[in-house]
Parts: sequence; C-alpha cells; structure tokens
Amino acid sequence: MFRIGFGYDVHRLVTDRPLWLGGIVIPHTHGLLGHSDADVLIHALCDALLGAAAMRDIGYHFPDTAAETDGIDSKILLRRTVALIAERGYRVGNVDCTVCAERPKLNPHIDTMRATLAPLLGVEVDAVSIKATTTEQLGFTGRKEGISAYAVALIERA
Repeated sequence: MFRIGFGYDVHRLVTDRPLWLGGIVIPHTHGLLGHSDADVLIHALCDALLGAAAMRDIGYHFPDTAAETDGIDSKILLRRTVALIAERGYRVGNVDCTVCAERPKLNPHIDTMRATLAPLLGVEVDAVSIKATTTEQLGFTGRKEGISAYAVALIERA
C-alpha cells in the first residue's frame, strides 16, 4: 500500500545565525530563526512523511517548547521521523521538495543536500528530488524576510 503526504514550512531570515537547508550549512549573510536549527526543508519533509502516515505534524512530535529540541540538528528530527513511520510499518518511497528563496542561489548546493538526506531517509539519491525557486520578489520571500519549503512524500508498507 502506498500513501502520499504533503508538508510546508516557513522560517524568518535573521542575522547572526547559520543558514541550514537540506541538512547542510549554506554560506549566506542570514540564517533562519527557529527553536531548532530551523532547517525549513527538513521540517517540510518531516511534515510530509508524518502526514502520509496520518501521524499529525512535526510540532506534535517535536514541540518547540521542549528543551531537548532547543537548537537540535534537524537531521536528527528527520531520522526520528523515519523511525516513527517505520514503527507504523512504513518506509520512504521517494520525496519531492521545493525551496522558495530569493537569496542565496541554491542550485550549487542541491546535489549535496540530496546526498545528505538520502541516507537519513533510507533511500537512494535518485529518490530525493530538491528544486529551488524564487517568488519573483513577491511576498515575504520576495522581500527576503524568510524562506519557505514544500515537500511531498510517498511512503509504502515495509
């Protein structure tokens, strides 16, 4: 049996924080603000996986009020999410993600992000799609106030 889930996340850009996206640090003048490392791509991906398994969302499992998730590397959250869906008898089939950001240019980093996420998901790199786009200077993303990400995940019975 196959199931599909969708995830979305957004975080504000601020100075004096590293920019974590797709499990890697990307050189930039700003980083994302959040309780964890604020990796908006991984957070959207966790929501897509949890949604596919009808297991609520990332905030339910890893609340931003919990001391143990303060400053946590989102790769740990993704690994735990994959374990949670495995407890329900599912494994990841493939994922498709889109990051919306005016700056920095993400294309040079996509292959590294895919290679970082694939083993955490338990899939081959060709099962991890990451795309980057701008919002043509429209909205909060266009004003460079934040970055958003969308993710779709296919899971299957293990």
